[in-house]
Amino acid sequence: MDYFRDLRASPVTEIWAGVAARTLKEAGVTLAVLELAAGTEVPVHRHPNVQVGVLVKGRMRFTIGDETREFGPGGTWTIPGDVAHGVVIGLEDAVAIEAFAPSRADWHERPVSEPRTPIWAGEPA
Repeated sequence: MDYFRDLRASPVTEIWAGVAARTLKEAGVTLAVLELAAGTEVPVHRHPNVQVGVLVKGRMRFTIGDETREFGPGGTWTIPGDVAHGVVIGLEDAVAIEAFAPSRADWHERPVSEPRTPIWAGEPA
């Protein structure tokens, strides 16, 4: 079993225009490092997966159910399954880390591109 991986070398899943994810999937959980382009609007949607996340870079305005919050790095969210939510990214690119349970099987249907330099990349590990 391969216990370690460098996400910089991972294929990129295009979730929506302006939203790209590199993922790890294991034991019914998807962990995603998301790159969100400045000004991107993720449409209000829902899915059966529980979703938790943290914003690492940038700013966003997140609506979950009937509650909206705007925050920067360190802001977190928890979304129960089947609750409507959407997000608007601020004036600079953003990076978020999210976990989904169960795993996001629907993302297998999204376009995948070759690895590219992520906006969060530092020196190789």
